[in-house]
Amino acid sequence: MADLWQNAMDHAVAAARRAGQVVREALQDDRKVMTKSSSVDLVTQTDQKVEQLIIQSVREKFPKHRFIGEESVAAGEPCVLTDGPTWIIDPIDGTTNFVHAFPFVAVSIGFSVNKQMEFGVVYSCLEDKMYTAKRGKGAFCNGEPLQVSNQEDIKQSIIATEFGSSRDPEAVDKIFSSLRNILCIPVHGVRGAGTAAINMCLVASGCVEAYYEIGIHVWDVAAGSLIVSEAGGVLMDVEGGEVDLMSRRVVAANSRTIGERIVKQIDSFSPYQRMSTN
Repeated sequence: MADLWQNAMDHAVAAARRAGQVVREALQDDRKVMTKSSSVDLVTQTDQKVEQLIIQSVREKFPKHRFIGEESVAAGEPCVLTDGPTWIIDPIDGTTNFVHAFPFVAVSIGFSVNKQMEFGVVYSCLEDKMYTAKRGKGAFCNGEPLQVSNQEDIKQSIIATEFGSSRDPEAVDKIFSSLRNILCIPVHGVRGAGTAAINMCLVASGCVEAYYEIGIHVWDVAAGSLIVSEAGGVLMDVEGGEVDLMSRRVVAANSRTIGERIVKQIDSFSPYQRMSTN
């Protein structure tokens, strides 16, 4: 069975590279922009094209596998995580970045069996960085091993977060309350790449000590979550419990010490419905 998952992972890496080429080519053309849940929740024809490219190539090789894809769900397909082999795909993580040619755009492919991540692939298209992790086998960037930062003092740390697509005043107030709490610890700084997948890979690379966000989806963090844990990091809920990737909220940190300190500063809120599992 292990060989099967390695074959699947190799296929995911190849698919991510092909998808990245489509993304780079699309950046040279005019990009037709549409909206989903709100005027700031963007989608392009390239998102849809890339997702179909990945799903079709996987389905040819693994016809019995299931899929959770951002654009498929947006089109009305169910978002249900089962025990079966499941590909969790974000064709363009950082669509707003892509629309504005802001240079952090990722293809994210996670693979789950029995609701456990078996491998994760995140391709930062414009940086040409391929992040990979396989359960129990470590995390890598372009073949080089990744290791989280060993910084245990949050005052010497950089924290990553995003503001999300909600413009509900209550949610925005909570987001800025948390940000203020963290800045006033004080930390060295707060950053955001505009993509959850790359933010998680920055934790895995040791560039930032933690990343947190409320409102993300499973396709944003499925691959990155394994990359963080295989690089020696920890994952938890924003209230400190065990992480649930379907809950739309996550803290990824280099250590439990840093993660728990972040949790204490988050002004938690739950405006988002949990995604489904069977």
